This record gives sequence, C-alpha cells and structure tokens, in this order.
Amino acid sequence: MESRGKTVALLVAAGSGSRTGGEVPKQYRRIAGKAVLAHAIDHLRHPAIDAIQVVIGADQEAAYVEAIGAHALPPPVIGGATRQQSVRRGLEALAGHGFDHVLIHDAARPFLPAGVIDRLQKALDMDQAAVPALPVVDTLARTDGRLGDTIARDGLVRVQTPQAFRFAAILKAHSAWNGGEATDDAQVARAAGIGVAMVEGAAELEKLTYEADLARAEARLAAALTSRTGLGFDVHPLASGEELWLGGLRIPHDKGLKGHSDADVVLHALTDALLGALGAGDIGDHFPPSDPQWRGAPSSLFVEHARSLAESARGRIEHVDLTIICEAPKIGPHRAAMREKIAGLLRLPIQRVSIKATTTERLGFTGRGEGIAAQAVATIRLPEDS
Repeated sequence: MESRGKTVALLVAAGSGSRTGGEVPKQYRRIAGKAVLAHAIDHLRHPAIDAIQVVIGADQEAAYVEAIGAHALPPPVIGGATRQQSVRRGLEALAGHGFDHVLIHDAARPFLPAGVIDRLQKALDMDQAAVPALPVVDTLARTDGRLGDTIARDGLVRVQTPQAFRFAAILKAHSAWNGGEATDDAQVARAAGIGVAMVEGAAELEKLTYEADLARAEARLAAALTSRTGLGFDVHPLASGEELWLGGLRIPHDKGLKGHSDADVVLHALTDALLGALGAGDIGDHFPPSDPQWRGAPSSLFVEHARSLAESARGRIEHVDLTIICEAPKIGPHRAAMREKIAGLLRLPIQRVSIKATTTERLGFTGRGEGIAAQAVATIRLPEDS
C-alpha cells in the first residue's frame, strides 16, 4: 500500500449558474442563510484534506469574499471559459506545492458526506483515480418530444464529484487535453489512459441545478434546525459634543451617546441578542472596553461579527425585533433607514427586521433625557448539536 501524501481539494465555483435562474450564480445563492459555496467549503473540512483551493469566474471576486465570510482560504484562482479550463488553471496554480492527491469538486454539490471522502482516499491507495457513483434506478428512455424506446439500465451509473486523482497524473492529463469541453475530470483522465475506479456515492451529493433543487435543499436543512432566542439590552448616557449613532445611522441631535465605541445602543443590544441566541457570551467578551482598538469603532463591526458566528455555527438568523427607549430624538423619521441598514448587516430581507420606539412617559433617566436605552430579541435557527 502506498503511503498517503498531502491532499488538496480543488473546488470549482466558476460557473454562471444560468439554469437556476436569477442574476446571482447558484454558488453564491443562500441556503439556510449561507452561500452554497460556503456550505461546500464546510463539507470539505476533513482530516484527510490538507488545503482547499477555490476557482471562481472572472468578476466574481466581490461575491466570493462575501460568500466565504470568515473562512481563511488562499486567494481564489480565476477560471476559464469552460469547466475544463477552470480546473486546469486551478491545478497549474497548485503545482509545485507538494500535493500528492487532489479531490476536484463542484460547488454545486455542496453537501459532501465525510464517508465519500474516506472512500475516495482509500481508493487512491490502489488506483490513480477514483470517482463516486450511484446506480441508475429510474427508467431511461429516448425522446423526440414524445416518449420513445426505453434504454437498458444495466451497466449504467450516475457519476458524481469530488473526483480523486494522483495530482501529477491529472495535471498531465489536463495539460494534454484537446478534446473540447469535458463533462468531468474522469473523462480527461480516461483520455490520457488513466484507469478510474469507482466508490459508492451519496444521495446528498445530488447537483443543485434548478431553482427547485435549491428550494428542496433549503427545506431539508430547515427541518434539521431548532429555534433559539436571545435577549439584548444596552444603555448609554447622552453627552454634549458627541455624535449620535443609532441603528447604524448618524442622527442629527444636539447631544450624542457616550461610550468606548461609537456607543450605538441599538446595535449593541442587537449584538448581545444574537450572541445570546448562540450561547456565545456577550459583547464585552468579544470586544472588551479595555481594548483600545475598539475606541470609536463602528458598532456595525460587532453586529457583523455576531452574524459571522451564526454562519460558522451553520445557523440561520430568522428575525430580529428592536425597541428604542428615549424621549428624543424622534425615531419615526429614521425607522425605515435603520431597518434597511440592519437588514444589510444581517443579510436579511427587510421584512425580518422590526424596529419600534417608545418613551417612559418622562420617568427615569431616559425620561429626563439623560440617556437612551434599547432592547433586542433575536431568533436564530441552529443545528441541534450547536
């Protein structure tokens, strides 16, 4: 048995995803609050995989950065006009980095079971290439618009990705390929005389091709999540000479809120609500007021951090509800802009963000105009094991 060397996963995410419809390529569409590409990256985190390299399309850099969130990955490789060209560019970028094996995977198959990776790695101990495959169970027939003759299923399989190869062999095969567009990398390998073994695939690896596929994946993931609720509360004093930031907006007022950061009491309460739902402590644990780097910092950073934690936990923020407690300024004229700002920070439809305002009938410190308080409730759907 050959000893196993370093393995890299080459994740191809360069397509336009035109068959799913819409303006956003399917690898950047969101399922359960997270981009398809991010789901694919998460499912490639495996003890047998030493590195992940993503290949994206031209002009997709901004969408890529937003999709991967907090994932620490090397810069993406820019793909070519066809999938085969994109894979070749990815392999060429990885050449010389000491990888012995490569798993070439499509981002459109994001829910990769760990068992498939195990089977592919074991197959590479004996063969130069291996692919996951499933038997064909449906009746197959020819068609010219009407149902024609059936085709025997014997000897037919459905081939999936990731497809595993000895790195040097598949790089050489792609470099020598001149057969036009290849349907997959196994075709390129076979054309170069490389024998390809098969291992058992998985139903979870079905490709996301049409809008209905995304909807089914959303429903399947949602059914496996449980709702958790967090409560946040914060208060800051009003002081002359300070800017007033509320809900991510600078509000004209004769006084502003005083605090270590920009003292946005609304976003602080929201951050604590999100952290509470995640069971992740409070804002002071993540952004200590004793740390000078947060002096004057925009509180939007705190909200984005909490959202990133939710995404890393495979969670979906369902809804947030905020109440601002003050005598002045009037919140009504700014409510719509606040909702829009917070929806953007959380990557939510604006309908899932509620903002209300109330007074204390001139009672207490808020009634005397000495400060502003805010409370927030956040609902997050999380896997039961989170």
